[in-house]
Amino acid sequence: MLIDGHGRTVNYLRVSVTERCNFRCQYCMPEKPFSWVPKENLLSFEELFLFIKAAMDEGVDKIRITGGEPLLREDLDTFIKMINDHNPDVDLAMTTNGFLLPEAAPRLKAAGLKRLNISLDSLKPDIAAKIAQKDVLSHVLAGIDKALEVGLKVKINMVPLKGINDEEIIDILDYCRQKGMKVRFIEYMENRHADESLKGMHGKEILSKIKEKYTIRALGREGASPSFNYIIEENGYEFGLIDPHKHDFCESCNRIRLTAEGFLIPCLYFDEAMSIAEHVKKGDVEAASQVLAKVLKDKPKENRWIEGEMEEGQEVSSRAFYETGG
Repeated sequence: MLIDGHGRTVNYLRVSVTERCNFRCQYCMPEKPFSWVPKENLLSFEELFLFIKAAMDEGVDKIRITGGEPLLREDLDTFIKMINDHNPDVDLAMTTNGFLLPEAAPRLKAAGLKRLNISLDSLKPDIAAKIAQKDVLSHVLAGIDKALEVGLKVKINMVPLKGINDEEIIDILDYCRQKGMKVRFIEYMENRHADESLKGMHGKEILSKIKEKYTIRALGREGASPSFNYIIEENGYEFGLIDPHKHDFCESCNRIRLTAEGFLIPCLYFDEAMSIAEHVKKGDVEAASQVLAKVLKDKPKENRWIEGEMEEGQEVSSRAFYETGG
């Protein structure tokens, strides 16, 4: 069992397999050139698995594959199969923008993937293109349909932005309800790589939009999930709100992150990290495990967000979320 320095059990590993992405979303990496880390700097799937296997043997039972856009990493289904073959009971999921899913979904399902979180910020082609800086909506919607068709469980993530897609909150909620998918509305996460002009919506503003049409009731958090859940009383549909500006977002944190280059990151919004790359390249699992123990010991109690508007001079993370998968 893995325990951090604050007594929290860590059983959830998020693995970024690439920082590359085929979108340039305004809230993530709008100005980054279409370049990528040299292949020789990335850990191979075999090297990543060497560490993941040890983490699973120590109690990690939930793994999420992230990016960048993970489907840009060649032979990803082979990597997923390696994990699933070692432990078919592991909760194996992936976060994706959905663009490549129409072709990839059947292979992912066959390899042992169980669940998908798909980003969907608009149902309007022009708004989706404005956010992603690319004509994406038709591919994403087709990817959602294909994932559901092959039997993958799907959740939808939406980041509401003032003056851009804030009038679509109910539309996306209703779309997900009709498709039998849960939607989670995510507060915009301030970072130095995003478009500086963006204004996100706080949780209470998102809920106010939903209350314009529906009566909602709070259900609370489910286990260690960052999502605070609500139910619509008119139809029984449940949705989630991820509100990282509140410190109770951190109280039950059970996760650690591993980048494609081998950095272990204790918290999404902290820049501190330690590398296991040298050790796994040598096959030294014990040394990599010692790095993990140090990262867990130093894992922060809380993130660096605060409730309310960003204050002048408040620290904003320089961590590129496309390296850690959100």
